Amino acid sequence: MNPTLTAVRAGFARGRIELRHTFTNVQDLWTYLFPAFLLLVVMYFMRNSTVAGTHFSLGARTLPSAIGMGVAFGGLVTLASALIVEREDGTLLRAKATPNGMLGYLIGKIVVVSGMTLISITIQLTPGLFLFHGVGAQGVGGWLTLAWVVLLGLVATLPIGAIVGSLFANPRNMALVMFPLMGLIAISGIFYPISNFPAWLQGVAQAFPVYWLGLGMRSALLPGDLAAVEIGHSWRHLETLGVLGLWAAIGLVLAPMVLRRMARRESGSSVAARREKAMQRVQ
Repeated sequence: MNPTLTAVRAGFARGRIELRHTFTNVQDLWTYLFPAFLLLVVMYFMRNSTVAGTHFSLGARTLPSAIGMGVAFGGLVTLASALIVEREDGTLLRAKATPNGMLGYLIGKIVVVSGMTLISITIQLTPGLFLFHGVGAQGVGGWLTLAWVVLLGLVATLPIGAIVGSLFANPRNMALVMFPLMGLIAISGIFYPISNFPAWLQGVAQAFPVYWLGLGMRSALLPGDLAAVEIGHSWRHLETLGVLGLWAAIGLVLAPMVLRRMARRESGSSVAARREKAMQRVQ
């Protein structure tokens, strides 16, 4: 049997097992699901505010944006955090020691992160359809848009998350990722339209996937006349497809090279050194 195909199958099996175990681990469930519940509560209290120039609820407008943000967060941060933690505890070294183990390991992590991201979307969207007037897929086209934006968003962000996780060896260094990401979320129109922001700030936001994921989700779940508050007064599906596709291509090219380089540097002594440092932090 083809060794690569065997590794792929093992990766999917590993991902299903980890996903099933996640539902029995309170800490994992809290990490994945609490932000979704928290955002839903925040949006509920925003429901009586309106988008500038319209009578549409700001909370309803924020719901699909937050779903897009969740896709980006899952791909960029959750996968990176898992890689960093499991480099420190030796899981990654054990995967490296088996034939095509790194491929199977990475596929397993992608299955887990993608699965929990989809569950988080469901947790936010299902009650949101009842709580917020005007939110809902705009016909069959809306559901199709929702599907391709989520799928392409995961493909665009998961490889970048793997690259980030390969570059850092200390979980504490995730702050170097979180702070810029929070700033990017603030300027990407997730909680408020950015059409009134300075042009240069709009340009910065549009260079990254977060803005386009939020826009894509809004185009799928909000009435068409809400496009009037967006840049260019349009949902810009072609631009969304192009930018997310570009990030996906960049990530898919760079991630395997970075991961191979990281795997070559993993050894028993490096894992032991990281464990010793971790114990010193605890003491």
